[in-house]
Amino acid sequence: MVRPGIVLTYLGRITILIGIAMLTCIPWSLFYQESDAAVIALAAIITIASGLFFSFFYGHREEGINYKEGFCVVTLGWVFASLFGSLPYLFTGSLVSVPDAIFETVSGFTTTGATVITDVEALSHGILFWRSLTHWLGGMGIIALFVAIMAGLGARANQLFRAEVPGPVADKVSPRIRENARFLWLTYMILSLGLFVLLACFGMGIFDAMCHTFSTMATGGFSTKNSSIAYYSSPAIQWTIILFMFLSGASFALHYRAYQKRSLRLYGRNSEFVFYSFITLVFAAIIFLSLGSPANLSQFEAHLRSSLFQVVSIITTTGYVTENYDYWPALAQGILFMAMFIGGCAGSTGGNIKPGRYLILFYRAFIELRQMVHPRAVQPVKLSGRALDDALVINVLQFFFLYIFILAVGTICLTVEGLDVFSSLTGTAACLGNIGPGFGALGPTENFALLSAVNKVILSMIMLIGRLEIYPVLLMFIPAFWRE
Repeated sequence: MVRPGIVLTYLGRITILIGIAMLTCIPWSLFYQESDAAVIALAAIITIASGLFFSFFYGHREEGINYKEGFCVVTLGWVFASLFGSLPYLFTGSLVSVPDAIFETVSGFTTTGATVITDVEALSHGILFWRSLTHWLGGMGIIALFVAIMAGLGARANQLFRAEVPGPVADKVSPRIRENARFLWLTYMILSLGLFVLLACFGMGIFDAMCHTFSTMATGGFSTKNSSIAYYSSPAIQWTIILFMFLSGASFALHYRAYQKRSLRLYGRNSEFVFYSFITLVFAAIIFLSLGSPANLSQFEAHLRSSLFQVVSIITTTGYVTENYDYWPALAQGILFMAMFIGGCAGSTGGNIKPGRYLILFYRAFIELRQMVHPRAVQPVKLSGRALDDALVINVLQFFFLYIFILAVGTICLTVEGLDVFSSLTGTAACLGNIGPGFGALGPTENFALLSAVNKVILSMIMLIGRLEIYPVLLMFIPAFWRE
């Protein structure tokens, strides 16, 4: 049974958190003497007031939250964040269409990085900051942040946190959920600080460094420049972003354990991280070779940097660009297309299918082949030395089916509008996998502004489905879920 009062109470608190976050944009507008500080403040006040209103639907009674209510809070929490998060765009006139504002906000919170804004550099600093901040908040998870800072949640935090944290791996969270959420956010903030300092030291302005830190650590992709990271011709900046995109695509729980035990060997013992690293290096090597023989050492470095940057950007679902890969050789484009279906590790800020799921399927297929030869052999699927429950393997198979089905539906919706099949397929894949740019009409130098309002809303839903890994969102549409 879902108790609306409890759900509204938590949704109200999450909405208050979003409103408080909006207030941090105001100093930037004031500092740069822009005229939108007052309307951003109005958006924040409305958001906080709405949150207080929803919270008092149930008062201050503290009761347990069941798993159905947990899924409701997680799914509707992201919906509420996206709806109220769109207010700064609408109130400042940065986006005048409600579907456009919702698309941009959902893209921000889900760390997709797809945009409908044709001239990013025309936006005020307050809006640019909010745009990047939505990435950073959504990267580690709005609910995870809520769990980390809210006292007194106790066992209720378990239902909320587990419903949001992505990935198939059972050890991605610990039994002490609130403590775990705090450690993840602490690791996230420390790495963010490190990236910010490095970008500033390498010549990026303070404001731009902060915005790109938010986008990079969240594997989001929003930039303060129309040409994305290509605007910065500094190799040092690009190599730094490559490193931190890669780190953000790995499990933050793994980063924390490696720091806690002062051992880099933990990375080598993690099957998913090893597979993630292997795919990244192989894909980058193939693209590097496809770009042709470099004439000198300088061109060698440039080719290597471009290849690695774009592969890491797509695999981790960041979506930054330094090159228009629509003009790359067919082999390079094919590799990037494959990279669009990989994703970051479980427990990372990256979206998409996740390397861990591929490993589980590979192992399952291998075991099936062995059992054809040795029918009586019993061999469990293992990941990082742990035997996985059969239910988890079945869940992965179901996830793949639903992922392909949603991808097909989204592609058909875009082709109805007259978009070519490849642009429609990669555009849908970019939204479902929370990547950002696709190919063709929705490629690295284009945006999603050309789509109809209906398709923008559909893709907004697809981005949310991808970020929450399908099940929490689809459960909302199953009648049996709402029955006692």
